[in-house]
Amino acid sequence: MPTSAPNSINQINQDDINKAVWNACDTFRGVISADTYKDFILTMLFLKYLSDVYRDEYHKLVEQFGDNPELIHAMMSKQRFVLPEGASFWDLYEQRHQPGNGQRIDEALHAIEEANGTKLKNVFQDISFNTDKLGQEKQKNELLRHLLEDFGKDILNLSVERVGSLDVIGNAYEFLIKHFAASSGATAGEFYTPPEVSNLLATILAPVEGDEICDPACGSGSLLIKCGAMVRKNSNSKKYALFGQEAIGSTWALAKMNMFLHGEDNHRIEWGDTIRNPLLLDKDGKHLLQFDVVTANPPFSLDKWGHEDASSDPYGRFHRGVPPKTKGDYAFISHMIETLKPSTGRMGVVVPHGVLFRASSEGKIRQQLIEENLLDTVIGLPEKLFFGTGIPAAILIFKKNKSDDKVLFIDASNEFKSGKNQNQLTDSNIAKVIETYKARESVDKYAYLASFDEIKENDFNLNIPRYVDTFEEEAEIDLDAVRSERLALKAELNLLEEEMAGYLKELGYDA
Repeated sequence: MPTSAPNSINQINQDDINKAVWNACDTFRGVISADTYKDFILTMLFLKYLSDVYRDEYHKLVEQFGDNPELIHAMMSKQRFVLPEGASFWDLYEQRHQPGNGQRIDEALHAIEEANGTKLKNVFQDISFNTDKLGQEKQKNELLRHLLEDFGKDILNLSVERVGSLDVIGNAYEFLIKHFAASSGATAGEFYTPPEVSNLLATILAPVEGDEICDPACGSGSLLIKCGAMVRKNSNSKKYALFGQEAIGSTWALAKMNMFLHGEDNHRIEWGDTIRNPLLLDKDGKHLLQFDVVTANPPFSLDKWGHEDASSDPYGRFHRGVPPKTKGDYAFISHMIETLKPSTGRMGVVVPHGVLFRASSEGKIRQQLIEENLLDTVIGLPEKLFFGTGIPAAILIFKKNKSDDKVLFIDASNEFKSGKNQNQLTDSNIAKVIETYKARESVDKYAYLASFDEIKENDFNLNIPRYVDTFEEEAEIDLDAVRSERLALKAELNLLEEEMAGYLKELGYDA
């Protein structure tokens, strides 16, 4: 443990820390792609946070019990996270000019995993700083030295006194994830849901104290974290639990770090394929856990989702029908429906528009969901809202305990802030959707509350334009007024022609 205390306790604001962590990316720009170096940056931010908080606590205890090292050691072993000797960021920083930075960082991360038991088990297994992706040994060592120096600057002192609130560090982590998503192209959707969409979902689902909340395709965990924040806002309580599952190992690791950086210690995030191998099960491992709130932004129309084993699913998730082999949208929807608690269960899922109207097996599943009175609301979103795809999406809200047998359709597709690469939902756009959702009434050219019979007449097709007429009639043209205006302009033109002819004659240009 370094003996020097943190250099400064002047509080840092959110913009400063965001700028500092983004500048740290300069070390890698032009050398490797953002999709590759995002894991190095995000992991280093997490390590730096653990190290600064640990060092901060160590120095406080030294001030109190300086003459009792055994007591200090015992108390440090009870911290939220334990850092073994030689494994902190500052140990690595002090050795940054020596060869072997990559190996030292990997060994430190492994030691931290081991020292923290199940809390951090496997979190760093998919990240290696000692990789050939950073070039040959000399270049790699230099890049990592620069990275350590970037995070070693005073501006990134992440001690408690400096940041004031854990939210500041969690927000910086989210800031980085968002910017990495913006530059990651097609892979962005695998780990990030735009914050305004997360806000909209969390507000509509309205999680409260005591709720168990699940995202079965949780990515980096941002949607779950928004739901947690909504509980604290609605109930001023931290009595809730977050659950999730993520198929991609490196993304699962991001979710775990994201949870801890937001102070969400009461979470259970599993690593694995939700459809092929659901891991959020009861103690016997025979039944799916059920939740008060289930929400997700699953991969759109996933190919090879597990069709081959779906008909014999041991959890009976596909009793309404097996989705098509090349489109897994209803596989996720079916899974989520089966994990809803019977009385309080409510669910919000982001889907491509094809889910609303495609026929065949998807049409049969959709019909049964409507006949069971599970579908509550369909919300059409603007195009270019999601990273990695320009197509417009929709949100489907399902409830286990509805107050009527109707479905509310909201067409929010034309109300957004336009951007060069991404469109955005503004606060007023979101507020209008939420107000309309809560009122549950038809709004001219924006929303329609459809009866079951109307949907049945449409063969259970949920295509939003069938219910919400946004057609704007063009103003009628007054042909008599147009004719009068034309005649007046013609007469004016004749006068100008005569006047011009007079001027030309005076100048000697007689025709």
